[in-house]
Amino acid sequence: MNNMKYSEKISNQLNELLVKNYDAEKGYLNAIENVDSDKLKMFFKRRATERSEFAKELRTEILRYGELPEDSGSFKGTLHRNWMTLKSLFSSNNEEAILEEAIRGEEASLEEYNEILKDRTLPPTIDSLLTKQKNAIQAAINTEKVHEELVS
Repeated sequence: MNNMKYSEKISNQLNELLVKNYDAEKGYLNAIENVDSDKLKMFFKRRATERSEFAKELRTEILRYGELPEDSGSFKGTLHRNWMTLKSLFSSNNEEAILEEAIRGEEASLEEYNEILKDRTLPPTIDSLLTKQKNAIQAAINTEKVHEELVS
């Protein structure tokens, strides 16, 4: 595989994750507006901040490969499937359901990271960045499951 194709392939994968991270961040920011519990607000705020950090790191890597990062506005306000259901739950104001849906969204993110990390041709820097982000998401899921006890 020539180098041009290689860096394009990597940036495409990173761009996919980038959009998913914008997405999750948006989902969390929406969630903050739609729950009353201060504990949950704080928790969602931390998640949103974390995803915003992830996005910054991914953008940096994509630029390093000479490609253009997706713009957070490029997906026209449509949330992906994972975070769509979350939106429909807001009207119900059921905090437990909102949290459960957020966990589902995180689990889907985890799968996306695992999928890309299976690629044995990733440069070590990207491999370790994605592993770090993946582990943070895993930790978040574990905390969220603990929070679920707090809500119920």
